[in-house]
Amino acid sequence: MIEVKGLARRYGSTWALVDLSFTVGEGEVVGFLGPNGAGKSTAMKILTCSLAPTAGTASVAGFDVQKDAINVRRHIGFMPEHVALYTDQPVLAYLKFVAELKGVPRGEVADHVADIVQQTGLTEVCHKHVGNLSHGFRKRVGLAQALISDPKVLFLDEPTSGLDPHQIVEIRHLIKSFRGHRTVLLSSHILSEVSAICERVLILDKGRLVGEESADGLIKSDPAAGQGTQTVLLSWDGDRDAVVEALMRVAGVDEVVVTGDGAEVIIAGNPVEVRPKLVESVIQAGGQLQNIQDKGPSLEDLFLRLTGADRGPENDSGRDA
Repeated sequence: MIEVKGLARRYGSTWALVDLSFTVGEGEVVGFLGPNGAGKSTAMKILTCSLAPTAGTASVAGFDVQKDAINVRRHIGFMPEHVALYTDQPVLAYLKFVAELKGVPRGEVADHVADIVQQTGLTEVCHKHVGNLSHGFRKRVGLAQALISDPKVLFLDEPTSGLDPHQIVEIRHLIKSFRGHRTVLLSSHILSEVSAICERVLILDKGRLVGEESADGLIKSDPAAGQGTQTVLLSWDGDRDAVVEALMRVAGVDEVVVTGDGAEVIIAGNPVEVRPKLVESVIQAGGQLQNIQDKGPSLEDLFLRLTGADRGPENDSGRDA
């Protein structure tokens, strides 16, 4: 659904993208990661037909972004990090207006918008003016407008930034529900969120692709990551044997090593998905959790290594592309 070959973009003498190539298959949810200035926003602007590349080609839903921009726009939804909204309209009226702009048949607008409002958790504020909403609810309106035309491809730039933990969980579940029937390219700095939502990760640094694989696969491919496992340190009050036995039954747990004040749980699966199950197991076994923390390599560690961001503050210079 998304195919990029040798994409490059120059701003004056600065190259924001350099020979960028990747593909995103139909129904895939892929994370787009990188520090400020890595080229993420530039790439998204090109893929959504708001910026022309200096070199290379890109197609979305089978249409070339330069030669057939109209058809590209008809098949995509885009939620930028800072969504431009009409603040003087009620949420419902605004979304109906967007639906008409995007060509939703007039007879289907009301039902279609009502469904999007429910999906994005806007029911309680749908009659409020957009300008009176909190930042979190404005982000939801931005996601709703991106979904209005039932797009085949979604581009989401920092979709959970500014949301409270409860809202993040809801939006995470919504995005994960798109797997298999909607293609999603998601840009974020929240690496734990990306590893929980996305099937695959693309890591950019200085306009170049420096890592491409599943979140777990990236960790396993890192020589510094040993056998590709991660260790979580747990401590609790309560029956130690009962808790250890419960931990060993958790899917994704490879080994439980008992320590003086708890246990080291070695995880072979996705730690973002396994951690909540560990907490639940401790509680169900009658324990009172005192502490849970990661030990060893993580996606964050790999991100810093691949982008060179751990080499010091001198790497922070340059424009945010």
